[in-house]
Amino acid sequence: MSDHTFQRHRGPVTCAAQIPNSDTIITSGYDSAVALFDKHSGAVRLLGYHQHLVNRVSVNQSGTLAASSSSDYNIYIWNLKSGQLATVLKGHDDDVEDFVFINDELGASVSRDWRIILWDLNYGTIRRILLGHQKDVLSISYFDGQLYTTGDDMTLRIWDIRSGAETAKIGPFENETDTCAIDAVNKRLVLGCDDGVVRVYDIHSKQMLAEIPGHQSAIKKVAVSPLTGDILSAAYDQNIFIWDAHSFAKKQKLSSHAALWERSFNWTVDGEQIVAGTFDGTVLLWDAHSGACLTELGVDSKGNACFNDIASQGDAQLVLVSDDGYVRVGELSETAARWQTQQAPQQGRVLMNAATFCSLTKQVITGAHNQHLHIFSSQSQELAQKLEIALHEGPINSIRTSSLPGHEGEMFVACYSGSLVHLDASGQVLNKTALHDNAIKALALHPSLPIGVSCCAGGGLRSWDYTGKVLKHFAGHTAIVDGVDIDPSGRFIASAGRDFTLKIHGLDDGVLYHCIHLGRRSPKSLCFASPDVVIVTNYWGELLRVSLADGSVIRQTIAKNGISSITRHGEHFAAASYDGAVYLVEEQELRVLNVLRSMTQQVAAPAFV
Repeated sequence: MSDHTFQRHRGPVTCAAQIPNSDTIITSGYDSAVALFDKHSGAVRLLGYHQHLVNRVSVNQSGTLAASSSSDYNIYIWNLKSGQLATVLKGHDDDVEDFVFINDELGASVSRDWRIILWDLNYGTIRRILLGHQKDVLSISYFDGQLYTTGDDMTLRIWDIRSGAETAKIGPFENETDTCAIDAVNKRLVLGCDDGVVRVYDIHSKQMLAEIPGHQSAIKKVAVSPLTGDILSAAYDQNIFIWDAHSFAKKQKLSSHAALWERSFNWTVDGEQIVAGTFDGTVLLWDAHSGACLTELGVDSKGNACFNDIASQGDAQLVLVSDDGYVRVGELSETAARWQTQQAPQQGRVLMNAATFCSLTKQVITGAHNQHLHIFSSQSQELAQKLEIALHEGPINSIRTSSLPGHEGEMFVACYSGSLVHLDASGQVLNKTALHDNAIKALALHPSLPIGVSCCAGGGLRSWDYTGKVLKHFAGHTAIVDGVDIDPSGRFIASAGRDFTLKIHGLDDGVLYHCIHLGRRSPKSLCFASPDVVIVTNYWGELLRVSLADGSVIRQTIAKNGISSITRHGEHFAAASYDGAVYLVEEQELRVLNVLRSMTQQVAAPAFV
């Protein structure tokens, strides 16, 4: 793929939707792009870029306007007739997750700032702010004067757009409610939950009509056929089902694709097909009746190395995993930057979120979106797969291995289900512990004791021993915690959350010693440089060097997209980015010493008005 032409998204496609009265599919992606794909020819056109990743794209009923919701905290309104950016809606102060057109003059958005905003689309101004959700709001739908919103507070809330009043609340449920949809044909409300159940309600009485226990893992998207009301559900168990609108029986299973992304699904406007995006940056179309995959758009180009995790082998070598499903080994030092090998699992490419290197067993262990561990032997710059292990605990977010006597090579795996999985060096599962109520985002192991710490999507922090026994609950954060580490002395825990704070707790006493605000840009990962210095990465391509002695912060932007992971690498640090590069950075001033790049992600400047 040329570094200077847009042939497909260079990152996961977060949403794909057909534009009414056309054969065009509009898409949004983690590469910050909004693009147009022709259903028949496969031709692709870039509309433009946001300043940050795009979470959703929505289209009005006439197909003349589109709205892209971004983690740059803004909504872009695109004129689809001219192909130009028409308006930027500014008002949220955290990621915008979804948007709905009420009509051509009024729209509504939801955000991780817990707010719902009603927008005047003629003037780009705020009409009203709706408050009531107690955590991040992730999904919004509209029908007959009412807005329907769901999110991480495990509720579905209903709002009157004229008064702004909350007219009803369903829940709280026992699990998060990421997605909702309206069945306008049968006057129903459809809710997808993290327990794998599709719940259907009468839109007027709010009474539950059906519970469909269709999935073995969290549902990330529900969508309703505009013609029949048939329900599509997409979940982390890799299954995509269609349910009959009347009997609620399973009607069809869509054929599988290794790179499909559950959250991106929609029906076409005629109800005949299903469209979705992939982690490969492509677009898929299925026949809704047969479940067969009809085509994949954007497959003529290759290369989508958005790096999700990094591990250092202690010398010049690094191991990285990415959205394109390859495990890469590279050499990065002050004088060298080159790729040495890349290897896909034996069963084929699959998105990988987690990687670690065990110096004792000389193994590379990776964790995948499809809930599998992949273990490779690492010898002479080559990788050879030894083992694949199905854990059945949702996507794998983090892996660490022990070097303690008696526990050499043991693996600890953080899973979306909230479970901590403990395996021996051969891959035998020793224990599964339901450690958190929701997804474990990261974990760290003590340098000299059989103790670990973990953080979760609910903001919680816990320490535990190698048997899985919880030792201490920490105060934690008020939002998702993506990064946690234990300092080299083993005395302190560092954690960074989407409440924009870095917190330092005592491991033994649980005391909060530091709480440092990092600014209004969400942190992603971190590591101790010393007991007194923490380096934090964020989703905006920045590194922050935080001195605990005086609270001072040195900030450097080094990447064009978020920095997913950072690790000590020899005398310096290696930081992996979603922009397709790995950066070698010195500690004191965060200067970039060298770069190892796999792709150039953006081929044009961001859009502007």
